[in-house]
Amino acid sequence: MIVRFNIDQVGEDQFDYRVSYEGEDLYGDEGLGSLEACIVAATEGLGSEPVGAEIAYRGVISGTYPLATLALASSQLAEHALNTTTAIEEVYKSGPVEGEH
Repeated sequence: MIVRFNIDQVGEDQFDYRVSYEGEDLYGDEGLGSLEACIVAATEGLGSEPVGAEIAYRGVISGTYPLATLALASSQLAEHALNTTTAIEEVYKSGPVEGEH
């Protein structure tokens, strides 16, 4: 079972997350102070069934990671999610990619 961590920024220093499986919300929390705090909290709430999780920040999936990586590298995963989402959003802002209609 691979779950998804759906993380959104709702204020300057406020983040919400929800954990879902096959489109159904399992649990979540709101008002956390950072993207990393959401990853840590979401990981801590997992039972023994999931083997990994996708991390999606503002709707952009940055990767799928095994549980051990989620627990040991939450800071790096948060930075990667932020960088991936920022890069994708910049492409959208700059207009259509060459060759797209």
